[in-house]
Amino acid sequence: MRIGLLTEGGYPYATGEARLWCDRLVRGLPQHEFELYALSRSAEQEERGRVPLPSHVTRVTTAPLWAPADDGRSYRRRERRRFAAAFTELVRGICGADPARFADGLYGLAALASEQGGLYAALRSETAVRAVESACRAPEASREVQRAQVADLLEFVDELERMLRPLSLDWYEDLSEVDVCHAAAGGVAALPGLLAKRFFGVPLLVTEYGVQLRAHYLEHSAHSARDERPAVRALLAAFHTRLAGEIYSQADLLTPGNAHARRWQERCGASRDRLRTVYPGMEADRFAAVGEDPACGDPHTLVWVGRVDPAKDLIALLHAFAEVRRAEPRARLRIFATAAGPGHHEVGHGYLADCRSLAAQLFPDEAADAHAVGENPVTFEEIGGPDAPSPAHAYGSGRVVVLSSVIEGFPITLAEAMFCGRATVSTDVGAVVEVIGGTGLVVPPRNPRALAEACVSLLRDPERAQRLGSAARARALELFTVEQNVAAFQESYLRLLARGPARPDGTGVPFEQPPEARVPGHWATPTWAAPHPEPTPSAASGGAAPDPAGLPAPGEARPSGTPEGASADASDAPVPDADPAGPGVPGVPGPADGSGPGGDRVMVPAANSEASS
Repeated sequence: MRIGLLTEGGYPYATGEARLWCDRLVRGLPQHEFELYALSRSAEQEERGRVPLPSHVTRVTTAPLWAPADDGRSYRRRERRRFAAAFTELVRGICGADPARFADGLYGLAALASEQGGLYAALRSETAVRAVESACRAPEASREVQRAQVADLLEFVDELERMLRPLSLDWYEDLSEVDVCHAAAGGVAALPGLLAKRFFGVPLLVTEYGVQLRAHYLEHSAHSARDERPAVRALLAAFHTRLAGEIYSQADLLTPGNAHARRWQERCGASRDRLRTVYPGMEADRFAAVGEDPACGDPHTLVWVGRVDPAKDLIALLHAFAEVRRAEPRARLRIFATAAGPGHHEVGHGYLADCRSLAAQLFPDEAADAHAVGENPVTFEEIGGPDAPSPAHAYGSGRVVVLSSVIEGFPITLAEAMFCGRATVSTDVGAVVEVIGGTGLVVPPRNPRALAEACVSLLRDPERAQRLGSAARARALELFTVEQNVAAFQESYLRLLARGPARPDGTGVPFEQPPEARVPGHWATPTWAAPHPEPTPSAASGGAAPDPAGLPAPGEARPSGTPEGASADASDAPVPDADPAGPGVPGVPGPADGSGPGGDRVMVPAANSEASS
């Protein structure tokens, strides 16, 4: 099977979880051929180079979303009219409440791009700006959109051109030949697969471990207090909402990573019968040494692992730990920071400085006497340092792992802690409850007192913490391994291939012919396949019994010239050959023997081969 894997800003370039799960998927299915179609986000990403790829990756095609894509093309008058009509439908669908207009405009632009070779100049033309302005001034547009100024229109058109660049790619001739298109994310990454399904009927599978629409809302709400203009933010949100709705309505199968993502997809228009939850897969072997030794780690230490940013609410964790220290003076808190993702370096650095300052105020250095060196009960460390060369060492440094987030999708760090057999205390956000089940304690977000009480209860009852940790490891091994993830996608691929359209070149697929058609032996035509002639009157008997199927209904007029008791068309029925299989070679289909497409006829063994011959 040939799989077209679509990515944006990830595999085969970026590091991190977005790359890892794609790499595990590709390496876990060596029986299939993979073709990678990657949209890159930055020049630095491409300069880092690709990760090593297995031999069954037969094609790697990339396209940048960060560089100008001026194709130097200019449209004639007829093409300009087509562009104006399609683009007007698109932006009317964005600004209005009719998703069908958005879809019509999107596919109209895609068809024009495939014929003319690109949309760069047209999307940045004055025609495009005027179409957006007209849509923003329409009565059905929202109040924020109606207030758009010229600068807002130009900024939105620039962003829209970047997001619609996949329409102008030369990927679609190759994508039309794959068996399944698998988009590793929603949004722009799924756009090539959406067009391949629309124009070539290629089945589309979309996987979202983080809902792209939700991520867009969170990212732009964080920047709303800064330099982003309200009208541009509203227009971009409307575009992503319409695109998500079209992807969810057209995809053959959607595989959200958790029930939280599934609810988002359902609310945006996804049909429940095309949704299947597939949890992310993680390598359990990396955490086996710690997970199989529940006694390792300091019983008085709380551990936090993750990316440092405001959504993790480390401020609340520090305030909660102040109460923990009052109840358990020997308690310690170790904060391990993982590498920040793209766009998070500046925010994470500033937030980390604030957390360090607060920790210094809440927990001054303590010393046993006047001659000892003071130590702080809160430490800030990094994964990869001398004390924690790997995440497993970080989780193994304590007995209880804490998650204090106010925003969370699928909590990867929580699942890793479960593989390590750690008891967990988490806030009730995102998919936290779904992940831990009954193997950890859950408290409301932004509630330092409840967080502190849960931590103290586990620090004071190490046996309970060990029981919860053992149950958590068993649950993680059952649900979140690479093996179950790969098996789920293998089943999904086969299901989509089975439901896909017939191949246009007539290439056969496995099991399309039943085995009876190929097994050698003496065969006879089954009764249901043999032609049945209509009965004809016999001259010797003075007429056969009438055929009930040929009699008219009571009260119905007979055709003129038809004798009573005879069928209207019995005399015209053809008389078949005595041996439908043809003389001499039983079981060889002839031209009029009921053979199916390609001349193959399904036959069953005769009950008595002597009699049938």
